[in-house]
Amino acid sequence: MYVTAQESRALSRLFGLLAEDLAEREVRERIGHHLLELLSADQFASFVWDTPSGSFGSGVWLNMSPDNLASYDAYYQFNDPITLKLQARREPTLVSQIMPQRELMRTEFFNDFLARDGLHWGVNVFSYAGGRNIGDLRIWRGRHRENFDLRTLELLRLVEPAFTGALIRAGGAPPRLMPEPAVAPRLSQREFEVAMMICEGLPDKVIAYRLGVETSTIRTYLKRIFDKLGVHRRSGIAAAFARHR
Repeated sequence: MYVTAQESRALSRLFGLLAEDLAEREVRERIGHHLLELLSADQFASFVWDTPSGSFGSGVWLNMSPDNLASYDAYYQFNDPITLKLQARREPTLVSQIMPQRELMRTEFFNDFLARDGLHWGVNVFSYAGGRNIGDLRIWRGRHRENFDLRTLELLRLVEPAFTGALIRAGGAPPRLMPEPAVAPRLSQREFEVAMMICEGLPDKVIAYRLGVETSTIRTYLKRIFDKLGVHRRSGIAAAFARHR
């Protein structure tokens, strides 16, 4: 995927934020500014799903009315024709992929909630830890703008693993694959960092942004890790660490 200079700068700032030691709510609050810049968007909101109540709560937002968001908490989320369908996708998804825009515009949810704050074109991302939805990103543009596109989804696929990782760390979850000395000494410090991010499922481009290096450099580290651990695939790195937990 080709990334423009402007997108590269926005992604670098975003990944830098997600690498910080932040509380869960602060992660969701601060990422919104970067996403509006990266995606040339107008509005942002983020919620956390509560399974026992079957509802979204702990909302944070940008460029939306608190009164309108209060109506979402109390009523519109329970009369929402799109969000549960988006949540079920478990990947970045355009709103128009699950409901045609003209159909959405005929709903109460659109006319009495979305349109009041100028939300017209949407894209959502839902982060999961195992089977649990731990947070989401809801990004919108006004009707004077063009809809988000497949490139938007590609950018959000870069962002989602780092966002999920930041939420997991903020929630106090233990690292998933912490190796014991039988594995770690074989690797240099930087190789170890790369290997751990591979175990988190991060793609090469995201790891490169996090470490401030070129993607080709990450591939060089990857080859060295393969050689040192005697594996041939990324999954083999995770397996090698898991054997020595």
